[in-house]
Amino acid sequence: MPLEPAPELVTRFAARLDRLIPPPASLGLAVSGGGDSVALLLLAAAARPGKIEAATVDHSLRPQSEAEATGVADLCKRLGVPHATLKVRWEEQPETAIQERARAERYRLLGNWVTERGLAALATAHHLDDQAETLLMRLARGAGVRGLGAIRPLGPMPGSSHRLVRPLLGWSRNELRQICEAAGVEPVDDPSNDNEQFERVRVRRELARADWLDPRAVARSAFNLAAADAALDWAAAREWERSVDRQTQQIAYRPAGTPLEIRRRIVERAVGLVATESIGTPLRGREIDRLLELLAAGGTATLRGARCSGGEVWTFSPAPPRRPG
Repeated sequence: MPLEPAPELVTRFAARLDRLIPPPASLGLAVSGGGDSVALLLLAAAARPGKIEAATVDHSLRPQSEAEATGVADLCKRLGVPHATLKVRWEEQPETAIQERARAERYRLLGNWVTERGLAALATAHHLDDQAETLLMRLARGAGVRGLGAIRPLGPMPGSSHRLVRPLLGWSRNELRQICEAAGVEPVDDPSNDNEQFERVRVRRELARADWLDPRAVARSAFNLAAADAALDWAAAREWERSVDRQTQQIAYRPAGTPLEIRRRIVERAVGLVATESIGTPLRGREIDRLLELLAAGGTATLRGARCSGGEVWTFSPAPPRRPG
């Protein structure tokens, strides 16, 4: 049974991948052994032969994880794809926020691997159903346009300056499973995918029950919202050029008549530029909401080490150092 997917599938995949990371760039693949990432491996090996490498992160959280990484390594050997197993070595295994901490370790190890191997980017197997689930999860939290844009096809790798590409966002979970079946490859079934303590698992099951809700249409909405977010960034950049006066130690902004969402982006940028605390950490939604209300009322507050004052002109400057208690 041939491992290479049908030619029309490879052509479809290659067209999308080439738009994100043009050839002949070498690409790293994050391959867990699940159906989605195995399909990514099969497609990428066919679409960009000799230009991909794969890595499997062994999170050391389940007894089966070492054998699963070995299974991926064996498949990579059959495909002629270089493979590395990256093992997480916990000082203490996490008992809370397990998925969040595992994700942070995963991207830390993958980022180091991409650097060591001199790869142009890392590809992950996020797909159409992941996109729909993410939008619904963020909708339930009251996210704005940026958050509802959900998973982007191209962006920075968490905790790293490397590029992260997601060439499968137009593919459904079922399509990817069928690629594995056609190749005769049995993917790993991670038991965490059935654990309803995780929000994504609960949302996935509810989405499957809601036959009136089409994941493809939900994912398309996420794409449209991401495009709207990009348009708002474009408008905010022009508002910054027109209405912001940036001095060495102070930023001044005259917000008269500006739509709320543009003000939000101007304020986020201004605080980020003068902040002296939690530098590089995005403002939380509630933080920026409270600050916008206060500035509109003419008040003053200190946030992330930035002194923010409202009125007709909003100003942002580093706050004076705190006096020792």
